[in-house]
Amino acid sequence: MKIKRITVCIAALGLVMSLNAQEMSFEDYNPKSTLVVPGKEITKAKYPFIDVHSHQRNMDAASLKKLVTDMNALNEGIMVNLSGGSGSSLNAKIESIKKNYPNRFVVFANVDFDGVGKPGWTEKATAQLEEDIKNGAKGLKIYKSLGLRYKDINGKRLAIDDPRLDPIWAKCGEMGVPVLIHAADPKSFWGPMDSDNERWLELKTHPRRKRSETDPAPWQQIIDEQHHVFKKHPNTNFINAHMGWYANNLAKLGALLDEIPNMNVGIAAVIAELGRQPKNARAFFIKYQDRILFGKDSWKPKEFPTYFRVLESDDEYFPYYKKYHAFWAMYGLNLPDEVLKKVYYKNALRLIPKLDKSLFPLE
Repeated sequence: MKIKRITVCIAALGLVMSLNAQEMSFEDYNPKSTLVVPGKEITKAKYPFIDVHSHQRNMDAASLKKLVTDMNALNEGIMVNLSGGSGSSLNAKIESIKKNYPNRFVVFANVDFDGVGKPGWTEKATAQLEEDIKNGAKGLKIYKSLGLRYKDINGKRLAIDDPRLDPIWAKCGEMGVPVLIHAADPKSFWGPMDSDNERWLELKTHPRRKRSETDPAPWQQIIDEQHHVFKKHPNTNFINAHMGWYANNLAKLGALLDEIPNMNVGIAAVIAELGRQPKNARAFFIKYQDRILFGKDSWKPKEFPTYFRVLESDDEYFPYYKKYHAFWAMYGLNLPDEVLKKVYYKNALRLIPKLDKSLFPLE
């Protein structure tokens, strides 16, 4: 009798678990593919690469040593830390690099856009940027807060193409350093949060990312402001972060590259868009091979193999590492070696001054 009761309880528990599984939410549903196809994870890049889109707060000796160990395992030659800051904080990072690993790291300067409109703000900011570049910064990184968050002293949203910022872009061109700029966010963040929105899960799990036509401006307006700056400053090289949020519309991105010869693009945080359109993306990379740079964004070494596999292999239907970014599978582009070399390091060596070329095969 006791055994029968235990059996009944176990059966009931199994039924409850089965019912709970059937009531599972979309956020929890993440099945493992049963598809068996050739291919394997690529843990080390085929060629040494330059990551033009990284963020590091600490660049003391111990932090750099740990970073170099992880970089060597990935075959990363040079890391570009976009979070350089300005003034004394920037100088401290540069000095630590010089003392420890002078050929493995570079930093980009940043500009604080608070106070635009105050007398002398433009002149002061431009002078500080010039000093930062002379002290060793290899470029300027612009965060998405320009266009989304910053306001001038009158409380008006600070547009990316505000004329008061023109001397900053011009100074970078004059001093021969690139501007890596992140403008806006994926267009879907501005769309209705409904069943048609591909970013629904991301917006549900990260509700602060949701935008609207008035928060703080329409997506297209912000993107157009960025392109206006590129066209207005043809002597300055720009690296459009995240492929300018057009990785899901490569025909449009190609038209922009044709129209704006001083615009380049980085692939940080958009590999999921490329990996779901392997034929189209491969043709795009071959056509615009001189304008595309490798970047990852968040420093998580375990995520790099997905980038390597998309770029290097012809594997089919392998998983992406972050469901709320992409609930679809990836496919390899199988890029030609010469294209890989340009994306991994040659284009960065051309755009970013005074990098150590001896770390890379230049044949």
